[in-house]
Amino acid sequence: MAAYVIADIEVLEPIEYEEYKKLAGPTPAQFGGRYIVRGAPAHVIEGEWSPKRFVILEFPSLEQAKAWYESEAYSRAKAIRHRTARSNVIMVEGVTPS
Repeated sequence: MAAYVIADIEVLEPIEYEEYKKLAGPTPAQFGGRYIVRGAPAHVIEGEWSPKRFVILEFPSLEQAKAWYESEAYSRAKAIRHRTARSNVIMVEGVTPS
């Protein structure tokens, strides 16, 4: 079953954050993942949530999403993101196809 990594990121250090984007960009593919949304503006239609930089990645399974997030390939990029941005990140499984 497909799984999704959903992130709301507030970039605090834009110049340094560019390095994160370069390093992180190719890593999901190594785990079967792909970007669905990457930094596109969010249009709030209900509520007060106002995401700054919105990202959605799709992986073939929750196990592959977790493997990517915990991987050596992503660890350096993740450290840069932690230093240069505030992030809210979740993983969820999609619905089972009928």
